[in-house]
Amino acid sequence: MNNNEHKSLFQRIGSHPLLSPIATLLLLIIISSVVNPSFLRITWFDGHFSGSLIDVLNRAAPLMLVSTGMMLVIAARGLDISVGAVVAITAAVAALITDGTYGATHSGLSTLFIAVAGALITATLCGLWNGLLVVKTGMQPIIATLILMVAGRGIAQLITGGQIITIYYAPYFYIGNGFLFGLPFALIIALLTAIGLYVLLTRTALGLFIRAIGLNPVAAHVAGVRSRMITLSLYMFCGFTAGLAGLVISSNVKSADGNNAGQLMELDAILAVTLGGTALTGGRFTVVGTMIGALIIQTLTSMIYSSGLPPQVNLAVKAVLVFVVMLLQSNEFRNSMRAVLFKSGTST
Repeated sequence: MNNNEHKSLFQRIGSHPLLSPIATLLLLIIISSVVNPSFLRITWFDGHFSGSLIDVLNRAAPLMLVSTGMMLVIAARGLDISVGAVVAITAAVAALITDGTYGATHSGLSTLFIAVAGALITATLCGLWNGLLVVKTGMQPIIATLILMVAGRGIAQLITGGQIITIYYAPYFYIGNGFLFGLPFALIIALLTAIGLYVLLTRTALGLFIRAIGLNPVAAHVAGVRSRMITLSLYMFCGFTAGLAGLVISSNVKSADGNNAGQLMELDAILAVTLGGTALTGGRFTVVGTMIGALIIQTLTSMIYSSGLPPQVNLAVKAVLVFVVMLLQSNEFRNSMRAVLFKSGTST
């Protein structure tokens, strides 16, 4: 391999969209290993893998799910800030179905299927509501989803009666606490969702259509892309993934809290999407990058908690991350930095 080929290889690696999120995740893993020397230690216990790293993967699963749906909406120049409320609604519906004597006395799997199906249908309908407001009424996405963000908390609390509902239905616990092939079942749900979405976006024309809508919705419509139907479907999928996250979270804590479930999760999802390389202006997205972005946030959270720092530091660090990501995605900032570097280079 000659020098030109080496240079071309380094340029391709340096310009790869996953370089930054992978480097960030590796840096956080290294720091976490210093803070907690046993962070990378994985053991086999009670028929499954165990350790701090496995805990991070398990706890990142709900954010992975929400972020994949958020990624598609953002890629099509949309936004969904109601996903946290949808998580709360989904958990409340599932808890309502499995609550009381019905869930306690019916130990068969029929109750589990009804609870999962009812919760996911409800979440998808929430996404349909958001999509209709955006597509049919022409509302700005942030305003359309703000309605459900506010109202959704009230709906969840109405379903739960303003109380935290404890779930006693044992089969339901497997969703958030079970293991399959030694790995957390919640992580497997997130991975299967991401893999299925990746195949759909890369093996069909859907990925091209979403990019076209994100880059230029008017041109995409003129070219014959059914942008309104696709956008509506993306909001429905975003609601569906939030519903999956709601099932995982409520199963993990064995309860439904209409007030606190999924709190600020929409902000974490947006941050995960942007950290993964998806452009907030639309048209550019990456499934793998989004999953890595979710892992970055959860690894950062775990690292802060392990270091003994107060939890409020986590919010401050996330705010700094948002600030940095927004700067890096700003054309004006990048152009000004290039100008400064160019001037300094020519002056020397």
